[in-house]
Amino acid sequence: MTATEPRVRFLVEAPLRERTHAMDQNHIDPSEVDFVGGDPDSDKAECPAVWRTPGGLYVRGKAVADPGTTQRLSEDVGKGEDETDVWVPDRLFPAIREAIDDEYEQGREGAGPHDFAALAAAAERSVIRFECRDAYDVTEAARFEEWRESGDIAVVDHDLEEFGDIVREATRRGVRWRRVRIISRPMSEYMKWEHAVTHANIAVGEDIRWLWRDQAADLLVPAADCWVFDDRVIRWNFQRGDDSNPRVYSFNSDPRVARDIAGSFETAWNRATPHAEFKPE
Repeated sequence: MTATEPRVRFLVEAPLRERTHAMDQNHIDPSEVDFVGGDPDSDKAECPAVWRTPGGLYVRGKAVADPGTTQRLSEDVGKGEDETDVWVPDRLFPAIREAIDDEYEQGREGAGPHDFAALAAAAERSVIRFECRDAYDVTEAARFEEWRESGDIAVVDHDLEEFGDIVREATRRGVRWRRVRIISRPMSEYMKWEHAVTHANIAVGEDIRWLWRDQAADLLVPAADCWVFDDRVIRWNFQRGDDSNPRVYSFNSDPRVARDIAGSFETAWNRATPHAEFKPE
């Protein structure tokens, strides 16, 4: 947020739509929420937006994290414990006006939540991946059981399919794509498998390094695996305790969090061993 950008706290109540009941904004009927519009110039990673409901609006924007800004806004109006200040670009104002005036087309649909491919396509400089687990969902590991039965880890045919295409396209645009794996020693069975198939990741353009967990003990690394795009947008992946993947992801674009994770990654990266030089144990 720059000094010239508007900073606003607002609660919008739209008087033009008849209100038949008082609305609890924390418990809503999904059928009563209408998507009005988003920022037309936002990239595929983030999008401020506005929704219309009986008695008011929902606005998605950047949470104000600077205490000085919050203090300045609080000079004008009080801030409740359950209130959050957000900032939205002025490009969103037309959609807000449509919502206030009740002059939007019913049934509008947004682009939907951003998926991995969209985040990668929007990346301009870098994609980094922190992996801190010793096992993952074996149902997502092609030919894992076949390798497990044969014990042959010298050469494993591993097709990355769509993921490989995503990496190739990003690196073709000049995006630097890196991954650090922090693992325990001796290596788990799954990590032995991953090491055996990492040549496929290298072939499509990834740069991968390995770091023993005892060598990373003094590093401030994230508690969950994540992807970070352009040191700006984080996609968290929380595996279950049984190593299965629920395929539920959360996102964060707080610049402070992104900065800390990117810095932690660089420290781990500089300490880790390139795949070609890493010796499994």
